[in-house]
Amino acid sequence: MNNILVPIGTSPNSSDTLQYAIDFASNFGAQVFVMDVYTVISGAASLANVEEKVAQSNKDRLKEVIDTVNTGSVEIKIATYNGDIVDGLQSINKELGIDLIIMAPRSNDIQEELYLGNTSGRILKQTNIPILLIPKGTTFKPIKSIMTAFGSGILKRNRVLNPLVAIKDKFRAKIGLLLVKRPGYSEDDLQVNTALLDLSSQLTITEQATTYLGVLEYFQKEHPDMLCVFRKKRGFFKKLWEKNTVPKSEFFVPIPVLVLSVKKD
Repeated sequence: MNNILVPIGTSPNSSDTLQYAIDFASNFGAQVFVMDVYTVISGAASLANVEEKVAQSNKDRLKEVIDTVNTGSVEIKIATYNGDIVDGLQSINKELGIDLIIMAPRSNDIQEELYLGNTSGRILKQTNIPILLIPKGTTFKPIKSIMTAFGSGILKRNRVLNPLVAIKDKFRAKIGLLLVKRPGYSEDDLQVNTALLDLSSQLTITEQATTYLGVLEYFQKEHPDMLCVFRKKRGFFKKLWEKNTVPKSEFFVPIPVLVLSVKKD
């Protein structure tokens, strides 16, 4: 894990998320890219320098956020992009190769009833980069136990597990698998990927109306340090991804959530 990206919005908690990312990155010797986007449509010659001024203003604001955190030995780089946040993430990923995005569940949206705001929801929904969601006010601590929840054990590409493997190896974490049998499940869904099985210390099978209900049941018993889920067409967030925002009434856990993306499913 070499390159970690932190999208910085206008949230007053941006420095908390960045500090978590720095502390996390220091364990891997990774560098952190702090990113913000802006939109400037300039056609007239007299406005030719507007984009440059806005870009500089954004960089100055990012530097102010960076100045509030303890960077330690972690290298921090600034990236700005004129345009849409998703396009910007895809552009920097293509250029640098981002191993992980670390962000708060809510980005620019201040509605407390939401787990995912519009911006964070779009990033989660429309990118294929692994994402680590850090709840508000979370400080970094070594990850010792990870609950990996899914409704289908089918994974077509083992490499989607790379971030999970890296975290497990670095912190010597124990991984527990939770397979939730939902209405309409098939026998194929119960065939758990062998690479995933090799990572785990135990496999729990439960039957619930939704994967999230299975997570709640398990969470109350085991209290893991991290939840890991998969982004795929029949995966954990299937219904949640039908819209960008996600209310806390539909999904919420008070721990970091690692979302691994299955690009083609």
